[in-house]
Amino acid sequence: MIRGKIITADIPRRFFASAGAALARPAVLDATSGPRTQARGLVVFKTHSRNMSGGSGTPLGAIRTDWTRDEIAEIYNRPLVELMFDAATVHRMYHNPREVQQATLLSIKTGGCPETCSYCSQSSKWSKDTKLPAEKLLELDAVYDAALEAHQRGSSRFCMGAAWRGPSQVGPKQFERVLDMVSKIRALGMEVCTTLGMLTADQAHKLKHAGLSCYNHNVDTSPEFYDKITSSRTYEERLDTIGKVRDAGIGVCSGGIIGLGEKKEDRVGLLHTLATLPQHPESVPINALVGTLL
Repeated sequence: MIRGKIITADIPRRFFASAGAALARPAVLDATSGPRTQARGLVVFKTHSRNMSGGSGTPLGAIRTDWTRDEIAEIYNRPLVELMFDAATVHRMYHNPREVQQATLLSIKTGGCPETCSYCSQSSKWSKDTKLPAEKLLELDAVYDAALEAHQRGSSRFCMGAAWRGPSQVGPKQFERVLDMVSKIRALGMEVCTTLGMLTADQAHKLKHAGLSCYNHNVDTSPEFYDKITSSRTYEERLDTIGKVRDAGIGVCSGGIIGLGEKKEDRVGLLHTLATLPQHPESVPINALVGTLL
């Protein structure tokens, strides 16, 4: 969905336990089942760290939502090998280090998005440059067949993305089709994730009722840099949708992008936003953007 090459590591929520700011330099995992597959987990490196705190005296592994930017900057600026060691240590506190979740991502509606995100090839604003046509929402049977194939190949999560500003843009019939997709794929025993743009509270509750496991809604960058990458929505609107998703009882997947022209302080600001949410996201995808027209 991004104009350029994306490298993604989907990182569990517990990584915000002090060592979580290791996302300042994201781990990169290779997908193993084709271009639509993402892996979730951690590549563990054996090294040595003399500092077993998360910065400012915080015990390694402590769960906090009151981080300051100075504390996050302190962690961000630590040596990379120490960050990797501490991240691996925290991961082992809460997860089996030998387990990696395989997820499959499918674009169910490609192109024609009215948003003006300067990094995204799906925006209708860049269609002359990208030559990407606006496609219709896929039919239910086609999406179900793709999910069934992913399930048979070992994926336990199926993620669906639609190039919309939000379901309100397209009307109830298409949103109802997405709800049917969620319900039918959930019946396979898979976790189901969607990214559909901005949601109302009612839409979030309908997705929850349909069986949605997780909703992706990235904040992309810091609040201060956000208006440099899009003019069609605000940072507060992103946070509002995340709040509605959380209030509906759906897991949150939210991260950002590096390589947008941001400064180090903006990466710290991105981490600060995510680390001070009332509840940390279950997944934090960090994307590296290279080779674009941005």
